[in-house]
Amino acid sequence: MSDQNLNESAELSAASAADEALLTEVTAAVRKAGALLRERFSPEAGLGDLDEIVTEIYANDAAVLGVLQAPLLAALPGSGWVEDELAGGALPPGEWWIVDPAEGNINHIHGMSEWAVTATLVRDNVPVLTVVHLPLTDDTYTALAGRGAYLNGERLRPSEKTALNAALVGTGQAKPGETEETFRRIGASVTAMLINALVVRVSVPATLQLIHVAAGRMDAFWQFSDVRSGLLSGALLVMESGGTVTDTQGNPWNLESRDFLATAPALHAEAVAVLSPIV
Repeated sequence: MSDQNLNESAELSAASAADEALLTEVTAAVRKAGALLRERFSPEAGLGDLDEIVTEIYANDAAVLGVLQAPLLAALPGSGWVEDELAGGALPPGEWWIVDPAEGNINHIHGMSEWAVTATLVRDNVPVLTVVHLPLTDDTYTALAGRGAYLNGERLRPSEKTALNAALVGTGQAKPGETEETFRRIGASVTAMLINALVVRVSVPATLQLIHVAAGRMDAFWQFSDVRSGLLSGALLVMESGGTVTDTQGNPWNLESRDFLATAPALHAEAVAVLSPIV
């Protein structure tokens, strides 16, 4: 092996070790934030009008960010922070934290169990590290690019189903106030999948469905959205588990994609055939 190859190998090993150490720090920070969010949870909803709902959502976000933002930025000096968790599209070059302090916030404030804390590192617009923590079950999903996806340290694998007519699939809206055109596409896609798949789930948030795709419990998930914070964690987990992630036309997915599709490998072509006509 040449000196140049030896140097490149050493650099890759050092970068790999740094990312492993970073994942450990991020996991600890996200779990601490999750403990705080769990303290704020009550199965007694008791909410009234929209103003109360919005107030509670912002209060959860602020509380969690108060214990999560500083540790993540300190763990990776020079990294950036994306302030708007509902934003989409490409980011400037460099390393960016995409965080949802209460993924499924609407469920949390209504006393339901499907919520989590997520943190994903994006490097030059590619997700390279993610942690998803579910405080109520104490489950932690992690992934590093090229290293696989894990639940509490156990390797994740996608479903081995080969036919869409046996598949459990899901979708949902990305945020309140989507356009009427997006709602039309969601409705048309649900109808199409009800005809072609076994069972269709329509729920929020996206991450709580995508972890099931990564773990082989669900077989496909799609969404007509480019909201980064709802897709990046799950996208990396699905890809690293061995699943397939594209847009609904079957093209490679990235932060500029208009929509999103994650499937078990053998179901991808069928899912694209069902969803691609819905434009």
